[in-house]
Amino acid sequence: MSGKKGVIGILTGGGDVPGLNPAIRAVTIRALREGWQVIGLRRGWAGLVDVVRDKKADNSNNFQVLTEEIVNRAGRTGGTFLHTSRTNPSKIKRDRLPASLQEKYTDEINDLTPDVLQNLDFLGIDYLVPIGGDDTLSYGVRMFQEGMKVVAIPKTMDNDVPGTDYCIGFSTCVTRTIELANSLRTVAGSHERLMVLEVFGRYAGFTAMLPTMAGAANRCVIPENKFDIENLADLLMLDRRYNPSKYAVALISEGAMFKGGEMVFEDKTTDAFGHAKLGGIGDLVSARLKELTAQHNDGRTVDIINQKLGYIVRCGDPDALDSIVPMAYGNLALDLILKKIHGRMVVLKNGRYDNVPIDIVTSRKKTVNVERFYNTERLRPNFESFEMTPLFIMTSESI
Repeated sequence: MSGKKGVIGILTGGGDVPGLNPAIRAVTIRALREGWQVIGLRRGWAGLVDVVRDKKADNSNNFQVLTEEIVNRAGRTGGTFLHTSRTNPSKIKRDRLPASLQEKYTDEINDLTPDVLQNLDFLGIDYLVPIGGDDTLSYGVRMFQEGMKVVAIPKTMDNDVPGTDYCIGFSTCVTRTIELANSLRTVAGSHERLMVLEVFGRYAGFTAMLPTMAGAANRCVIPENKFDIENLADLLMLDRRYNPSKYAVALISEGAMFKGGEMVFEDKTTDAFGHAKLGGIGDLVSARLKELTAQHNDGRTVDIINQKLGYIVRCGDPDALDSIVPMAYGNLALDLILKKIHGRMVVLKNGRYDNVPIDIVTSRKKTVNVERFYNTERLRPNFESFEMTPLFIMTSESI
């Protein structure tokens, strides 16, 4: 399977976000016009794991050859038409092994990287373009270390991939969070309630910080700073008292933690990268807030509107930025490939497109600079001047 100049494999891994299809479209159209063939690898790294190395085998669930017609049809929509998964080929459980490899691998947890490399060779892929967050791209780093030519594109709602100010999906997440918070105000105001909205953010609080800075909430609590629930109750009831409509809003990052507590999970199961599914901090905050409101309201409790935004901000079409940036990222990836440069990740830094070594993904964590951007007493963003700051202010690691 070979193209005129070579073959590019592209995949999307981890959670879906708006903007993935525009990125696939940009890579594919540019590559085809430059004389390359593009293979879409289905279900993230899972497609590469499940490939059967037999030209007569039906691998339609594992990969497909992409055309302009295919990518144009999906290119302006949300989600990923290649589908996605949280598969980590270096840690495949025995009960998840493809049938063709069940006799070869017998451990409870297996590293299938040797077969992934053979599958890439079978497909004739010269360059690999993984689109994902730090988990998906960490295996992209592994592929690069194993000798594969890799050019990565960052995406994640949390915007926490190190080395870049911007990840595909972040703008739509922030836009939807603001829209939904503002829409729900009518309910909170009509019933004079406090409103608690649980938003994305496992380790980084950017998706709570920016909407709060934009006026979507009175307060926010983020993973980088364990918070005092009594302080939050005091602040929100004060906000409610001075609001003519008698309500207040708090955004709660899914990874936020009470003082003396730990992250709250839906259950104890973990994905292939070792992460348990977060969920429930909004419920706990809401229940405790309701108990505490009475002492600020003449002994009467104030009801709480408790809403987890979750998939509501992840679904649907991309906004303007998540249509433009993926187009640019896709073309940047092709620029590197055409120059025979690999082992890089395309990025936005200080408002300019660039690229950095791919192993920056595994070198550190990207989180909110609490000392500079978050008031730990008032539980809201802290800023003195916006002069010469990047577009998304606190998301840049260089300020």
